[in-house]
Amino acid sequence: MDDNDDGWRLTHLGRLLGHAMRRFDERVLDLMAHDLDVPLALSNLAARGQVTAAHVHITRHLALEGSRLTDLAERAGMSKQAMGDLVDQCEAWGLVTREADARDARARLVKFTEAGLAWLHAFREAVTQAEAEFREEVGPDVATVVALGLEAYAGGAS
Repeated sequence: MDDNDDGWRLTHLGRLLGHAMRRFDERVLDLMAHDLDVPLALSNLAARGQVTAAHVHITRHLALEGSRLTDLAERAGMSKQAMGDLVDQCEAWGLVTREADARDARARLVKFTEAGLAWLHAFREAVTQAEAEFREEVGPDVATVVALGLEAYAGGAS
């Protein structure tokens, strides 16, 4: 290995994965911004770039039956404070609400609103389309190998 060659900093796997994830998330948000089934206020926020990949953490990790903030933060790999800020924004936008937890009167559950469920449906459709575009761009064989490799690698992270 040549110590003077620093090109590896631009092409190592972590950097490529990061770029790919940002590109994928940006495409998903762009599709959602133009989805007629997304409530207009939410699609406008997405179109203006105010809904970010960070907000997608809630969409990805919030259980349909609701989640406690600490569980939501843990699943997203974020601090409780950072997740609380995202939940506050999403609550102001009408995506989620906080309700009493029937299992623990001291706890609150974050739950999707009707608009949030419409957002979740649009997210699913956008992810499906972005994955199809990825398969089209790299070919089905490469897409399959990438998916299998990422599943194996992510599964080893526990």
